[in-house]
Amino acid sequence: MSLDGKLLAQARAALIEKRRLRDEMLGHRLERVYGIAPHIRDLDSGIRSTMTELFAAALSPDGENKVEGIRLRNIELQEKRRRELSGAGFPDGYLDDEYMCENCRDTGYNGMDMCHCLMEMYKAEQRASLRNLFKLGGETFDSFSLSYYDDMPAPDTGISPRRTMEIIYETCVEYARKFGNKSINLFFNGAPGLGKTFLSACIARVVSEKGHSVVYDMASSVFSKFEDAKFLRAEDPVKARGEVKRILECDLLILDDLGTEMTTAFTVSALYDIVNTRLVTGRKTIVSSNLSPAELHRRYSEQIMSRLDGEYQILTFRGDDIRRKRNAF
Repeated sequence: MSLDGKLLAQARAALIEKRRLRDEMLGHRLERVYGIAPHIRDLDSGIRSTMTELFAAALSPDGENKVEGIRLRNIELQEKRRRELSGAGFPDGYLDDEYMCENCRDTGYNGMDMCHCLMEMYKAEQRASLRNLFKLGGETFDSFSLSYYDDMPAPDTGISPRRTMEIIYETCVEYARKFGNKSINLFFNGAPGLGKTFLSACIARVVSEKGHSVVYDMASSVFSKFEDAKFLRAEDPVKARGEVKRILECDLLILDDLGTEMTTAFTVSALYDIVNTRLVTGRKTIVSSNLSPAELHRRYSEQIMSRLDGEYQILTFRGDDIRRKRNAF
């Protein structure tokens, strides 16, 4: 499992900001206490001095005899401080410097391992990123309805669009549930408005909640990012290269609306780079397109199509535009 470096950096920044706000709140409380009971400042100074003395005594050859006396003086000062705080009307624990996460003491890591608190913040960044991209909000498998698809058998297949979509839905649910190194690649094909983006969003939601890095983007946007990185068109070339790295190295890439971009020699080359690199490195990809298989073959190279035909499970969405049906109600 690989994490998205961009989102991980955002999660770390969010953790640092939470620590800063906690420290700021504690500082405000401390100033309030000192304003009401200024002699507590002297007690705090004394407590800090005993801690320094303890450290020095621990390093001193003859310090062992002094440690117990310093420790008792520290306890006495802390008890006096507690009584003074209570006498000034402050509740117990008012100045306690409590960690948000005792497991990692707000560092985000236990040794070399990421703490669960940072992972949860990473997942939150992932969810926010996907929400902004999909702009749907309610894309869950439970909210996907098969009632919009016709139950009459199709003349060419003898299978109804509803039954076809039921099979595709079950495939997507299972794919998201079991996503991992052994997962396959998917190619969503079919006319607009049949649920390709919606089911992509459902998969992205479930897979990202497991901690996998997921990047969703429109094909035209992806190719534009490749051009920015290659021809140094972006204001920040490092950021542009970082975007390409995210696309190539995330655990799951969802490339939506392939075929809506202006097809050029560069976009065909970039698509081959994406498909081939991710196949070679074992990273998983979901591609969706409104183009028919014949149109795809005419537009893209034989090298690309041989990989899509041979290395991707093709799921052909059938039915009438469900967005129109929703609007009709």
